[in-house]
Amino acid sequence: MAKRMILMLGVTVVLLTALGFVKFKQIQSAVQASAFQPPPEAVTSIVAHREQWPATMTVIGTMEAVQGVTVSADLPGTVDRIDFESGRSVHAGDVLVELDTRQERAQLASLEAQRDLARVNFGRMQQLVDEGVISRMEYDQASSQQKATEANVAEIRATIERKTIRAPFSGILGIRQVNLGQYLSAGQAMVSLQALNPIYVDFGVPQQTVSQTLVGRSLRVTKEDLPSASFSGRVTAVDSVVNEATRNIQVQATLVNPEGKLRPGMFVQVDLALGAARSVIALPASAINYAPYGDSVFVITDLKDASGKAYRGVQQRFVKLEGSLGDQVAVISGVNPGDEVVTSGVFKLRNGAAVQVNNKVQPGNNPAPKPEDS
Repeated sequence: MAKRMILMLGVTVVLLTALGFVKFKQIQSAVQASAFQPPPEAVTSIVAHREQWPATMTVIGTMEAVQGVTVSADLPGTVDRIDFESGRSVHAGDVLVELDTRQERAQLASLEAQRDLARVNFGRMQQLVDEGVISRMEYDQASSQQKATEANVAEIRATIERKTIRAPFSGILGIRQVNLGQYLSAGQAMVSLQALNPIYVDFGVPQQTVSQTLVGRSLRVTKEDLPSASFSGRVTAVDSVVNEATRNIQVQATLVNPEGKLRPGMFVQVDLALGAARSVIALPASAINYAPYGDSVFVITDLKDASGKAYRGVQQRFVKLEGSLGDQVAVISGVNPGDEVVTSGVFKLRNGAAVQVNNKVQPGNNPAPKPEDS
């Protein structure tokens, strides 16, 4: 019995020793795994330096005609003649459409006959009143009748003139919306007319830049599908109220557009000058790690791991940005001249991560890139 007890006690000790050894090995492996340094991430980098950054703001604008209307019929009638073609240029006063005025002209002939008779009667009445044959009342009635017939003739002539639709100003016509013989109601559209030179561009700027957005400021307008064309202009008006929804204020500038390349309704890029150039650190846009809690960059420096071994790693720094130009963004705080900043691969980095720099292929870093045909 005693031997059996001793044997079971020995077996129990052996089992406990084995379990303790296994647990020790597991803890040791976990400690070694926690000390494991992942392989360095391949990144590109650039050495930060200060540049003179033009004080400009880039926004999206919409082209608007200085003068633009939809030509419509003032009075109802049937189209009797069309004197224009779609897309052609016209001058102020050119006849565009004539409505049928046969009825009005017949009425005009009748009223002119009544006017002529009233003139003759008035002349006779004037002679008779001077001779004392008729009363002054009869003379006044003849005078009133003569004036009424003159007014009726003028009214019908104005009606005929209103049925001749003319270009209110010089410009470019749109697509014709009427046909010969078509009946038009009052106010029905016939064709659009836009004056394209000069032309407006409307855009919004943040309320904090209103003090810098002064009338007379120069700007440059470009369009993606016209990479070789650039249009210069100046701010001509600033709205008096701030939009409550966007907290932007509307600005209008005037551009010269002699060839008509800019058309109303086009979206364009507006580069607005805000003042003198300032000194900033310009980095490629790919170097910025954008996040809701703040924008940041990764700066490459010498670090040490848990065992004290030195390695090349990154430190995350939060930065303040102010504007962009081409492939670059302007950093005004958070990066110092001489810092080596990661320019690609920032999405896979974390603070303290090991990196390996390979600058054989660099991201775009041109303040004025020119798109190539794809």
